[in-house]
Amino acid sequence: MRQIGKLTTGIVMAALAVTLLGGCKKFLDRKPLSASIDDLQGGELEGRVLGLYGAIRNSKVEPFVGDGLQGIAYLAMQGFRSDDAEITADPGASAWHQTYDNFQYTKDDWGAGMYWSKHYVFIGLANEALAAVAETTPTATTKIYESEAKFFRAYTYFDMVRTFGDVPKIDFVITKPTDAHVPKVTADAIYDFIESDLSYAVQNLPLSWDASYSGRLTAGAAKTLLAKVKLYRKKWSDALSLTKEVIASNQYELVKPYYQIFKTTGELSKESIFEIQASKSAGDGDTYWSRFGQAQGIRGSGTWDLGWGWNTPTQSLVDSYAPGDQRKDATILESGKPDGGTSTGGYGLTLPALAHTYWNKKVYNRYEDYLAAGLGTPNNEAQNTWINQRVLRYADVLLMAAEAANEVGGASNTSDAIKWVNMIRDRAGLAAITGTPTQAELRTIIKKERRAEFAMEFERFFDLVRWGDATTVLGPLGYQNKHRYYPIPTAALSDNPKLTQNPEW
Repeated sequence: MRQIGKLTTGIVMAALAVTLLGGCKKFLDRKPLSASIDDLQGGELEGRVLGLYGAIRNSKVEPFVGDGLQGIAYLAMQGFRSDDAEITADPGASAWHQTYDNFQYTKDDWGAGMYWSKHYVFIGLANEALAAVAETTPTATTKIYESEAKFFRAYTYFDMVRTFGDVPKIDFVITKPTDAHVPKVTADAIYDFIESDLSYAVQNLPLSWDASYSGRLTAGAAKTLLAKVKLYRKKWSDALSLTKEVIASNQYELVKPYYQIFKTTGELSKESIFEIQASKSAGDGDTYWSRFGQAQGIRGSGTWDLGWGWNTPTQSLVDSYAPGDQRKDATILESGKPDGGTSTGGYGLTLPALAHTYWNKKVYNRYEDYLAAGLGTPNNEAQNTWINQRVLRYADVLLMAAEAANEVGGASNTSDAIKWVNMIRDRAGLAAITGTPTQAELRTIIKKERRAEFAMEFERFFDLVRWGDATTVLGPLGYQNKHRYYPIPTAALSDNPKLTQNPEW
């Protein structure tokens, strides 16, 4: 299994930030560091900033930060609320099913509380890193560190603003609990803040890194996330310009066949723009593990004990694929049926007749690691905990470019949009779009391609909301317009007397 990008964690001790014990190891192969702002020099500053790559995943100091940004709370907010995924495989998760799949939101749900608190813990980490950078003399290197911290802060706030709407803006180091007693600012103000952080990162991150820093943030990653933010704000021309720059950089390409993206050899591939990295091997002390794969893996026994089954495909998703779309067999597994064999990313195995019908094959694609690493017996800290999360990939750039071009309009942009969509369809084994569809027709095509391309990758719910389609598509499940934002968790309101509940809740 690949060991590129393994990072230890540095994490905050308080609810919203502070005392960081940081370090890195996949980039620098050294022990974690411990330092205060006054102590920072050279490599210690580097360790603090690079420690964010591990902190987003897990931490020994502040447990389960990754649960808010990768684990079951994350899956609930970003996966279950769509029509692609659900939580029904775990008999003990019926409350989560009602809350998130059926839109019976509750302010007291501990998953929502964890999602909120751990996002702010990580924001606090980024603020700590930025404060550390500010204590140094500006150089090209320190600007890279600053850009990395700003990217992570922007990435985290993007989750928060999409999930809750208006939220507190904390862009400073918290030294005592009352420092965090600040009111919400508007969603537009948060989006402006995100754009500012990412614009700085675009200007100061390198185009690429050498192999020893594989997976480290680049200008392409910053441009891609900024383009997504522009897309959400319907700033179509800006989004088109940014995605065109990423395409023209010639740094990325589509990996073929589609299933290869999610294999061991697809880790940090040419299609990858940003991944949250993880690994697991015997005797590593669970230092580099991630909850991401464990939470979604097949819920079975023996060598099929691959996880908790907390993010499984719906019948709606299964039925949505066009005939011949190769992405279906690379995304969906069915209990009691063959895994499709090597031509679709399987292993020539037949799944046991498990209690749940469908399983996420994008997670199963790493089954080879489970056996090769000698982890084939039930072990809670071994179940798929080595899986990298593909956060931003080149296919997203092409489909965002197509969507933006279609919305801007004009013959040239329409032609470009069709070209980019056809690149995605060609890899999926589908016929090319011919002729000149209307803007509305092409919009529908792009929406279908996004669903198939990013199934089980946490785009669908937010896409439906930003398109204005959520009420129509999710209404039969209980969705109303107010469900576009989750209510502020009760625990957050209790901790911050200046925080007010979302108006529709």
